[in-house]
Amino acid sequence: MTLAHPRTRIKICGLTREQDVDAAVEAGADAIGLVLYPKSPRYVTPQRAGELARRLPPFVTPVLLFVNASLDAIKAAVDQVPTATLQFHGDESEPDCLSAGRPYLRAARIPLDEASPFDLLKFASEHPQAQALLLDAHVEGYGGGGKAFHWSRLPPSVNCHAVLSGGLTPANVGDGIVQVRPRFRTLAVDVSSGVEASKGVKDPEKIHRFVAAVRAADQLLAESPHALLPAT
Repeated sequence: MTLAHPRTRIKICGLTREQDVDAAVEAGADAIGLVLYPKSPRYVTPQRAGELARRLPPFVTPVLLFVNASLDAIKAAVDQVPTATLQFHGDESEPDCLSAGRPYLRAARIPLDEASPFDLLKFASEHPQAQALLLDAHVEGYGGGGKAFHWSRLPPSVNCHAVLSGGLTPANVGDGIVQVRPRFRTLAVDVSSGVEASKGVKDPEKIHRFVAAVRAADQLLAESPHALLPAT
């Protein structure tokens, strides 16, 4: 069900500073994430999101992250970043996600406790118009908190695009790509705390190492397709 050797797309999330946007672009990121959730340490206002997004060159996508936001709040941010893809991390239904009229990603919060059930196939069926499901760890509050869930818990075959998130670092992203890609139509990756010097402050060297690790995994799979682990 996967494409033959697709390039893994990369999103660097939780950007708050101009130099971090520039570092993500320089490293080759496909998208940047701007957090519009006031309780997050990486929160930016709609106006600030617009300022950061306007630094982007063509073909790098700004993504606006919301948690149970009102339609007015979503529209205020979209007014500042009209080309944005939206990312929903709360309890939003599909009508909520579609209300702003923009492409959207829906976060699926996978429990860390293996005894806690989560039906990803049912969740996917509830968001058929999502551009992709973003796979994150379910921790207290919203967002993954830099935690990685057990990738082996994912179903062997889900007919949607996916974005792997939660606890990714330059050291483990390659393994994540190899283990998770076979289960979905395509796979992208999303990192925040794994490339930070401190919360909301990115480390350019870590960003470059993360991107290099993703490209190395892509190269490995292009040269050795059998490296993809069987879905279990």
